[in-house]
Amino acid sequence: MLDLKAPFRELRNNEKLREDYALKRRTLVAGLLTAPSTARLASAQDSAWPVRPIRLLVGWPPGGSVDILARILQPRLQAVLGQPVVIENRPGATGSVGAAEAARSPADGYTWLFVVDSHAIIPSILQLPYDTRRDFAPVTLIGRGPLVVTSHPSTPWRSFPELVAMAREQRPGVINYATAGIGTMMHVAMVQLCNLAGIQLTHVPYRGGAPALQDALAGQVPLFVTNAPVGGPHVRSGALRGLGVTTQDRWRDLPGIPSFHELGFHGYEAPTWWGVFAPTGMPVQIRQRMETELTRILAEPEIRTRVEAQGMNVLAMSGDNFVAFVDSEMERWARLVRENKIRVDG
Repeated sequence: MLDLKAPFRELRNNEKLREDYALKRRTLVAGLLTAPSTARLASAQDSAWPVRPIRLLVGWPPGGSVDILARILQPRLQAVLGQPVVIENRPGATGSVGAAEAARSPADGYTWLFVVDSHAIIPSILQLPYDTRRDFAPVTLIGRGPLVVTSHPSTPWRSFPELVAMAREQRPGVINYATAGIGTMMHVAMVQLCNLAGIQLTHVPYRGGAPALQDALAGQVPLFVTNAPVGGPHVRSGALRGLGVTTQDRWRDLPGIPSFHELGFHGYEAPTWWGVFAPTGMPVQIRQRMETELTRILAEPEIRTRVEAQGMNVLAMSGDNFVAFVDSEMERWARLVRENKIRVDG
């Protein structure tokens, strides 16, 4: 049987991760203490950046929305920065394995972290070897988009109201729904929706959207909550049935699927989002250069079209606005996690 808690135990118990992380902190403090004597050298190094290959860390398997987005942007980043840009997939623990690797990497401009919304949710569920607010500097929000609740065509319900009616008639928890993992936006958004509908479903977490999709398409799970880049094409093809989207209005690429607000859950909204972070301590010049280049690339018509075709709205947001946005997301979902006693095992 697949041990879903193994990556979480690895993060809690891996002494090397903690030792490397502590070493990074000591190195950062030492650097700050010697800053006056090395400021001129550091400034010269910053202006020369980049001079070697750059890593884009993705804490999810290939085929998921974060990976798709990184691979759209990677060739243009490589071209404008003049150095190889390498995508490294470090899946596990709802993106936290990749984040832990980023947190213990040197803050020298050669490691960047691509994230999805779970980056702001999982700290409320899991004891991490890093502090999400303290150890990462938000670079830019890239975009937002809807989640879509889908079902296999073999299921007896043809709409979300029909699903709710059937769930109320049956024993609580009989109907399962799959997501990309514990602590994802798909997970917490569905918990909130079930609370509003007065039903109880059973969560089946996977290690990423791609493996969950395969079981959803095969009818191994009756419900699948996912984002538009992963689920949209299969809803349009008829391989999955769309029951509702989590934006206030209908989504442009799925015009036949109602929003949950439209279905009577007034004010309900739980969009997914994607962004880029840097390890704390990265020189401001380097971080601002990456922010500027990403903003320019996202404004290019070809790139914007490709990103939006994946079911995302390009929404470059940086600086204090992005910091405030991440803080509000962390606070919002931390409350729901506490109230619903969401844990690694459930």
